[in-house]
Amino acid sequence: MSLMRHFTQGLGLAVAVLVWTFAGAASAARASLVMTASGPVQGFAHDGVREYRGIPYAAAPVGNLRFELPAPVQPWTAARKATAYGSPCAQVARYGLTEASDNEDCLFLNVAVPMRLGPKPLPVMVWLHGGAFVGGSGTLYPLDYLARRGQMVVVSVNYRLGPLGFMTHPAFGAAHNGAYGLEDQRQALRWVQRNIAAFGGDPANVTLAGESAGAGSVCMHLFAPKQSAGLFHKAIIQSAGCTVPLRTVTESQSTGLKLAALVGCDNLAEALACLRSKSAKTLAEAGYQVAGSELMAFAPTVGLESQPKQGREALTSGDFLHMPMINGGNRDEMRLYVAYQVAAGGAVTAANYADQLGAIYGTHAKAVEALYPLSQYASAATALGTAMSDYMPGVGLNYCVFLKTADLAKAWAPVYQYEFADRAAPLVTDYAGFEMGAVHSAELPYFFPNFSNKAKLDGPNLAAPSQRLAEQMVAYWSAFVHTGKPSAPGAPDWAPYQSDASVLRLVPGATGTFNAGAEHNCSFWRGLYPDAL
Repeated sequence: MSLMRHFTQGLGLAVAVLVWTFAGAASAARASLVMTASGPVQGFAHDGVREYRGIPYAAAPVGNLRFELPAPVQPWTAARKATAYGSPCAQVARYGLTEASDNEDCLFLNVAVPMRLGPKPLPVMVWLHGGAFVGGSGTLYPLDYLARRGQMVVVSVNYRLGPLGFMTHPAFGAAHNGAYGLEDQRQALRWVQRNIAAFGGDPANVTLAGESAGAGSVCMHLFAPKQSAGLFHKAIIQSAGCTVPLRTVTESQSTGLKLAALVGCDNLAEALACLRSKSAKTLAEAGYQVAGSELMAFAPTVGLESQPKQGREALTSGDFLHMPMINGGNRDEMRLYVAYQVAAGGAVTAANYADQLGAIYGTHAKAVEALYPLSQYASAATALGTAMSDYMPGVGLNYCVFLKTADLAKAWAPVYQYEFADRAAPLVTDYAGFEMGAVHSAELPYFFPNFSNKAKLDGPNLAAPSQRLAEQMVAYWSAFVHTGKPSAPGAPDWAPYQSDASVLRLVPGATGTFNAGAEHNCSFWRGLYPDAL
C-alpha cells in the first residue's frame, strides 16, 4: 500500500472520529438542555448523571426585596449555563470549620438526574441543608452519588440564613416575620412542582429531606399544612427534635431589636429602611455577635402564617401533613458541641464535671451525675456529651426528643425510626481529644461522599465497613423515596415504629432493631422532664 493511500485512509478516519466526536458532544449538550418555566438551562454530564447547578428559583433578595417573601425570578431566553454552583447565602464562618459568604444573591438550587431514564418519571428528593439556621448551603453536598445509586432526581436548595432569613423585628410584616428562610424553601418546592417533570422527575412523588436545621425545617413544613399542602409527599428528618418549642414573636423579637441597635438601626420608625441599607456582611456579623453562645438564636418563630403551631401541639392534635416519615438521629449527637467547647478553651474535667451538669440541668444535676458517673466513661468530656446526647432541655439534638416525635406521629402516619451508630465515622471537626463516636452530622458522608462542610469536599473516604453501611443506608433511603417504605437488599426488615424497642440501629455489620429508649435512659429523663418528654 502506498504512503499516499495510508495518509488518505488515516485522514479519513481522523475526520470521521472528529465528526463523531462533535456529533456526540452536540448530542450530549442537547440531552443536558432543559426548558424550565423561567427559561432554558444547560447542564453537564459526568459519572452517570446529568447535573444542573446554580439555577435561580427566586429573585435576588436585595434592596427592597430584603425582609420580604421571595419574589419571582426574571425569565431568560438564551440557554443559561448551569455548570457552576451559585453563591451560598450570607453567613459567617463558624467553629473554625465552615466558610463565610457575604453574598445576598443566593437563592439557587441544584439538580442531579441519573443518565439513564426509564419509561416512568423518577421520584424526587429535595435536600435542605443544616447549619443552625445561620450557616451552610446546598453547594456542600455532592448529589451524584444519591441520584445514581438511588435512581432518583435529587435537588439541593440554598435559603436565606441568620438575620436575613430568620430574624424577627417589629418593623417586618406580621404574617411572615422571622420566616423568610422557610418561605424560600417553600418557593423552591413550588419550583420543583412546576419544573421537575422537565428533568425526568415526578412532581407527584417528592420527598422532603434534611439534616439538623434542614430537618427542623422539614418538621415546620409538616406542621403548616395549609402552606405546604401538595408540595411534598414523604419526609426524612435527620437529627431534629420536632417537639422542641419554638419562640413566639414576642419572645424572639428581642434578638432582632438588639441586632438593630448594634448596627445603628434602633429608631423603630426608620428601622426597616436602615436595616436594608446595611451590607449583608454587617448583618451576618452582627447576628453572630448578638447570638453569642445561643445555638438557636435565629431559629424560626411560631405563631405566624408561615409557622402557625408548635410541633407538639400539631402532632398531638393531628393538624399536620400526614405522610410516611423516616425520623431519627445519631447515637452521640451532642459530643460534637462538647468538642467545640473544648477546642475553644472550655475544658471539661473531673473537677468541673458537676458544675458543667449544673449549668445544663440545674436542680436535676445530682440525679444526672448519679446516672452518668465519671467512673463509667473514658473522660469527663465523653460523659458530659453522652448525657447531653440522651437528653438536654431546650435543644433538639438528643435521642429522647427524637423518640417523642415518633411517639406522637405514629398515631397519624407510618414512622420509620432509626439511629446512626457508626462510632468509626470520620471526624467532622479537627478536634479529637476524646472519644467522639457518631456525633451530630457524622452520617452525612454516608449519603454525600467526602462531605466536609467545605466547598472543596475534602472529607476522607469511608473505611470499608463504613462504606458497606453507607450503601445499606442509601438503599433504605432510596426505597423510601420510591415507595414510602425503606428496604435494602440483604439487610434487616425495617418495620414502622411502635415503641422505644422498635428502632433500627445502623451500625457496620450489625444493623438491627434495638431498644433506643432503654439505651438512652429515656424513662429517667421523662421522670425529670415530663412536660418535654
